[in-house]
Amino acid sequence: MRSKSKAGLVASTLALVASTFVMMAPGVASAAGQAPLNLANEQGMNWPCSFNPFNPSDAAYSVGVTYETLDFVNALQNAKVTPWLASSYAWSNANKTLTFTIRSGVKWTDGQPLTAADVAYTFNLIKKYPALDVNAVWSVLSSVAQKGTNQVVFNFTAAAVPYFFYVAGQTPIVPQHIWSKIANPVTDPISQPIGSGGYLMSKCSGQNIQWTASKSYWQKGLAQVKVVNMPAFLSNNTCNQYLATGQSAWGSQFIPNIQSYYVAKKPGNSYWFPPVANVVLFPNLTVAPLNDVAVRQAISYGINRATVSKIGEYGYEPPASQTGIVAPTFSSWSSTAAASGWGKGYNPAKAKSILKADGYKLGSDGFFAKKGKELALTVITNGGYSDWIATMQVVSSELKQVGIKLTVSGVAATNFYSDVYEGKYQLAYNAESGGPAPFYEMRQWMYSKNSAPIGTAASSNWERFSSPAVDALFAEYGKTTSPSLQHSIVNQLQTVMVKQLPVIPILEEVDWFQYNSKAYSGFSTAANPYAQPGLYNIPDWGIVLLHLKPLK
Repeated sequence: MRSKSKAGLVASTLALVASTFVMMAPGVASAAGQAPLNLANEQGMNWPCSFNPFNPSDAAYSVGVTYETLDFVNALQNAKVTPWLASSYAWSNANKTLTFTIRSGVKWTDGQPLTAADVAYTFNLIKKYPALDVNAVWSVLSSVAQKGTNQVVFNFTAAAVPYFFYVAGQTPIVPQHIWSKIANPVTDPISQPIGSGGYLMSKCSGQNIQWTASKSYWQKGLAQVKVVNMPAFLSNNTCNQYLATGQSAWGSQFIPNIQSYYVAKKPGNSYWFPPVANVVLFPNLTVAPLNDVAVRQAISYGINRATVSKIGEYGYEPPASQTGIVAPTFSSWSSTAAASGWGKGYNPAKAKSILKADGYKLGSDGFFAKKGKELALTVITNGGYSDWIATMQVVSSELKQVGIKLTVSGVAATNFYSDVYEGKYQLAYNAESGGPAPFYEMRQWMYSKNSAPIGTAASSNWERFSSPAVDALFAEYGKTTSPSLQHSIVNQLQTVMVKQLPVIPILEEVDWFQYNSKAYSGFSTAANPYAQPGLYNIPDWGIVLLHLKPLK
């Protein structure tokens, strides 16, 4: 997924049929004659038509739109909480117990009532099947149980206020009467999802997913768009044509020369690219020479991120910092000490000196070698993302100047994500999802319990970083509500980023978002950022869809 791959559980189960790109969305109209909303969400693959909300390969097409969470936590508005399936919550027991009151009157799309028993069942299901626990919430939970008729009590091993985001805002609730009958909830495809959301998945093929608005949705007045189509695209270019020709009013991808190619093509065409996380080089820390911190330092110092941004992304994605802090979104978290310790970032002379001090010698061909082995690496990325391919080609050119040979491999989407999740790569260019503070993205990068042995899909921490000291920092952050202590911990994590370089941020990941304001009202915008607007954000895109209103 463009930016929101929380993890990968079973990318290998995606048996995708070969297909060409879709250039015309299905012309489906509702019974009332309302034109469908056609989405432009290029992912470089055909749809597998499986809607398991605990499989990140499927989650972007189910969580928020079909399955819902207890609350909505807005990363763009300082973690503002909106009650959702839970009408209220309360912390107690020194922030080690969290009690939710489950909203009454909510029904699953098959007409059965959603109850506190469903909520308790969901969390105990992901405990029973750890592969479903993509955010490792059971690394901090001790128990989840129903209390009375409408409450669910979560007990934590220690104070855990920051984990509210994962528990309340990122864990989809599923119906017990359906999921208790699924033989293997990790691998079995979910072809007919039953959820509580405003939309029912009505049709799916490799070329298109169609949703229809639920007539009995519990939030009256929402879900006014009656039919939604999401055609499959295999490349940015074809998807961009689809947007530029006005066939879609909502897109989420890179568009070169967006002002002339898209904005000027049709009245109302607009865009907004808020920085939310980082796009990162993930080094496989289990293989040489990337298990050598000196090599990782040389790579980071050898990349002129400003040039990469300008050429690879037309300047739409700003240069990233090795500290991992996204600016301006999280500038208040930046550590002056860590930033000054890293310096200006781009320093080719320092990159070469680090390699020489590490025993590498520059050959007559312009590349370094050590003990007769050339410093030659391969980076994989999603072959369907033209901008990521272009970006990595610029990085390859930059590293050549400091004596590092880098081969760029654009891999088919399904193979790419499977290889990344299972650690079958040297370098991978990809992104995590982040959250409402730097802690969340850093936890995805560096928390050992998010990782897995090579060959087994990791929920995040794809580079396989492990440090008891760093794990202890994450645990300490989870126990405190003190802003000063939280900032102190994030400062220490930034120091880890610049000294150990578990990952190498290249660009700040923006939420790619194109929309037509004359076709629909209600989009999340810079003036009203009520949710992240990209079509790959969960549950955010489902929240946005609920609030859209056709204008014609």
